[in-house]
Amino acid sequence: MENYTYNSLTLQLEGLNLSKDSVYPVFLFFFLSYLFILVANVGIAVLVFIDKNLHQPMYLLFCNLPFNDILGNSIMVPRLLIDVLRPPSERLISYYECLVQAFTSHMFGTTTNTVLMIMAFDRYVAICNPLRYAAIMTNTMVIKLTVSAWGVAFVLVGILLGLTVRLNRCRSMIMNPYCDNASLFKLSCESVYINNVYGLTFTVVLFTASIGSIVLTYTKITVVCLTSKNKTLNSKALKTCSTHLVVYLIMVFSGMSLIALHRFPEYADYRKLSSILFHIIPGSLNPIIYGMQSKEVRKFLSKLFEPKKILP
Repeated sequence: MENYTYNSLTLQLEGLNLSKDSVYPVFLFFFLSYLFILVANVGIAVLVFIDKNLHQPMYLLFCNLPFNDILGNSIMVPRLLIDVLRPPSERLISYYECLVQAFTSHMFGTTTNTVLMIMAFDRYVAICNPLRYAAIMTNTMVIKLTVSAWGVAFVLVGILLGLTVRLNRCRSMIMNPYCDNASLFKLSCESVYINNVYGLTFTVVLFTASIGSIVLTYTKITVVCLTSKNKTLNSKALKTCSTHLVVYLIMVFSGMSLIALHRFPEYADYRKLSSILFHIIPGSLNPIIYGMQSKEVRKFLSKLFEPKKILP
């Protein structure tokens, strides 16, 4: 077998294939999307921090999503904006920067799943065990759930990238707008059987656990709502759960679209666009959905922006 020792520390990103007329509109769209993601997510996180009425487990757990959205998009979008304006031959990235980008990208997707799972647990306790909610969802429990969501994602993604780092590289072209695990291990001419097996297992286990927990949780919540004659409880359940479910479905649809397009090489350009929108769409919609559905957030914003009365 030929021994490959190329292992270049400079890689090239293929990026998006754009016509001259579409470069600036695409740049403007990504730039405005990123700006909105930063302002909206930072704004809602600060809102939860400064308003004591929002110091509830539901909102404290939700704050993981804005932080994750900011982190995931800040590693990917600024670099993408630069590359959109560059000719393909100048879209160079160091191997170590590529690893960081790949790690952050996969952390973004994995943590979104785990955070939505712990948020589903919070809704389950609030609706199915309302009398014990305060005793169960203490500050300590919120911290434990948050650490678990990030810790599980860190370990799973760490193993994923660790299996890729061990490979020697004989190519230097990343066939994607940004670095991810699949693009990195495809640079190798060695056997990537273990990478494919773990990557598939990782995806199946994550989505099975995520979808399974959501289905189980919402089934129990539905049973409680159908058997309860408490209209206030049912109304509260409908509002909070519909918000959480919409956010979850957006994430699942974005992820499934990306996975499905990987199976059709002829739709490479759509796959690239889908991989970018997987970061941008949830990051843009999450603060809007939670901000508009939350009575406390709307009340705070109305107080903030209502005209000041001037005494004579």
